Amino acid sequence: MNKLLIAQNLKAYYRLVGGQEIKAVDGVSLDLRENEVLGIAGESGCGKSSLASILGLTYTPPLYVHGGEMLVGDENVFTMNKEYLRKNVRGTYISVVPQGAMNALNPTQKISSFVVDVIREHYPEISKADAIQRARERLQALGLPERVLSLYPHQLSGGMKQRVIIVISTLLNPKVLICDEPTSALDVSSQKVVIRLLMTLLREEIIRSIVFITHELPLLRHFADRIAIMYAGKLAEIGPMDQVIFDPVHPYTSALMGSMLTAEVGTKEKQVQGIPGVPPDLKNPPVGCRFSPRCQYAIDKCKTQQPNPETVGDRTTWCWITQTSEKASGIPS
Repeated sequence: MNKLLIAQNLKAYYRLVGGQEIKAVDGVSLDLRENEVLGIAGESGCGKSSLASILGLTYTPPLYVHGGEMLVGDENVFTMNKEYLRKNVRGTYISVVPQGAMNALNPTQKISSFVVDVIREHYPEISKADAIQRARERLQALGLPERVLSLYPHQLSGGMKQRVIIVISTLLNPKVLICDEPTSALDVSSQKVVIRLLMTLLREEIIRSIVFITHELPLLRHFADRIAIMYAGKLAEIGPMDQVIFDPVHPYTSALMGSMLTAEVGTKEKQVQGIPGVPPDLKNPPVGCRFSPRCQYAIDKCKTQQPNPETVGDRTTWCWITQTSEKASGIPS
């Protein structure tokens, strides 16, 4: 299967005044395959938005890449010339729908101005009229009213503003679209419309793959192909969506599923269970598995050594428990 993006041992830290570092992304390895939706989920503060900014190449100080590679084709984007990266990767190969996207538009500019800026930044030979016509055709193809081009951001509803942001982000037909919590500020009806738009973009091959970052697992469950569960800057488990959420292998995944109410059949009588303790301080994370202080299954090895990745069927997990005879049968879900 064709892989559009490969992250290998990716590390991204926040550098604080005084020299301290927050290890927001610390050794993450994953790949994005063509024609798939890869979900990334976890508690607030787990590093998923920091990972999104690295994957989308939108990170700025104090966040910086500390190590690892991100491959597009066979080339590491972190070693690319800045001008080449701007012209040939950002916006054209990888594009981003940022967190808080509804507040990302300048309220003094009409939507048509954003369209012209995006297209002519990469193709200066295209006229303003042609750029607007290209956007008009894209809106029509996606069933959105072309009148929005003549409106200011404050004249759009929250749901429409979010959809317009997605259209602007995909005008150059990027292969990879990074969506950082694009539905978090929307009502349920607007969430559904946004998801349909993203699936249309994928189905029509306007984009080729989606990374969808969210804390709303019940939403992600209905359209993602695979999911990566993050905890304290690291991956806990990654694999096919239904396998991971309905038959979790990692204790953290199991605890996360147990802490949520879903509208699934047979969950009416389910009692929500909180996860004891709090996430670790990423300025000084635990030496071993970062979930070990909160894990009821933790053994001595968990507290002294970081777990290696282990293949379990179609997924990968980072857990010593699943690799020992003491808990080889898995974690109760």
